[in-house]
Amino acid sequence: MKLFILTILIPVILCCGCTSFPNVRQTSANSDMVLIIDAGHGGADGGAVAPDGTKESELNLSVALKTEAICELLGYRTIMTRRSEELNYPNSADTIRAKKIADQNMRVELINETPNAVLLSIHQNIYPTPAPCGSQALYGKFQGSSFFAELIQHGAEQYIDPENTRNAAIISDDIYLMKKVECPAVLIECGFLSNQDELKKLKSSEYQTKLAAVFAASYIQFIKQNSEL
Repeated sequence: MKLFILTILIPVILCCGCTSFPNVRQTSANSDMVLIIDAGHGGADGGAVAPDGTKESELNLSVALKTEAICELLGYRTIMTRRSEELNYPNSADTIRAKKIADQNMRVELINETPNAVLLSIHQNIYPTPAPCGSQALYGKFQGSSFFAELIQHGAEQYIDPENTRNAAIISDDIYLMKKVECPAVLIECGFLSNQDELKKLKSSEYQTKLAAVFAASYIQFIKQNSEL
């Protein structure tokens, strides 16, 4: 497992660069699976806010777009739940709460209507004190979710943050999206906006690319494993 992830990560990081990727859209012959990349929050819901005013939704989208670019560059099919900070809401959604609910329902519908979907939902963490740090992969109850999460957790710790001692864990039942989707699903908390050093890294395009490379490599390993079953 280590070797396969490594052989994907190194060429991606070295050859694709840190800030942009070619606009390549290929149809993968490697798998029928489709990676749904969910940039958490967006629109009326900015998510957590760092002490310097950085919105979680903006970082989520940046990492998500890099993940999409790497996967498509390598020939794997992806779908984004959003591509900008602006979201379209139904006219009936006239409050922030109603807009959040409508958005979550639309994401669930998109995911559950996609055959052979695998969900990666990208988020950032926050805490009342600045000490906590480190990424963590949280998984849903659908078969395969825990394996996908463990691949991501291992990859992040092995190649990005070797001091991170967090483990992949099952997600709380109160996370609506993860509770409703009917496919292998992982929610990744990339790091803590409340930790000044980690926030600086999370805002870096280079660090975001490393995260995206780990996510893409973990997904490729995940579908490779499934194809061998």
